[in-house]
Amino acid sequence: MKKLVACLIFTAILASLTACGGEAARDAEPIKDSVVAENSGVSPVTEGNLTESEETRSTDTDENNAEITTEDNVMKITAGDTTFTATLAENSSVEALKELLAEGPLTINMSDYAGMEKVGPIGTDLPRNDEQISTGAGDIILYQGNSLVIYYDTNSWNFTRIGKIEGVTGEELLEVFGEGDVTVTFSLA
Repeated sequence: MKKLVACLIFTAILASLTACGGEAARDAEPIKDSVVAENSGVSPVTEGNLTESEETRSTDTDENNAEITTEDNVMKITAGDTTFTATLAENSSVEALKELLAEGPLTINMSDYAGMEKVGPIGTDLPRNDEQISTGAGDIILYQGNSLVIYYDTNSWNFTRIGKIEGVTGEELLEVFGEGDVTVTFSLA
């Protein structure tokens, strides 16, 4: 049934393209292959089948999306002489935090809590998007809407995910943040 629907859709597309000219109909051939592949589970499109313009268009789009994502969803976290880069989550809490950071860097005095995290007040309330999550080294969460927490160990609770410092261990974070209080600066990249 799916193949029949796909063929009918292809036929309608092909007919409308044919009415626009022979060249458009010839360009529609990859659409047919994609529709058939989608319904058969077999992909007829291989790297060699793409024209140079299709390869370029695909690459440019991917690179542009990566740039947007990277620039818009990155926060720097500095303690002493060390700066970490965190990838931000996508929620209203992060958007509010980015608006706050757009006014300038945010410096927070953070304290050790329970041998698993550094926590400090933001100085304002942000919207909460609490959900049951388990944390690990490098996770950054919003606690009670008014504090940022950087985890160097595991925990499970209802938190709002803010982001994550990728590729760092709990030991590396402890080495930078120390065992007691620490001053940490958060800024947009």
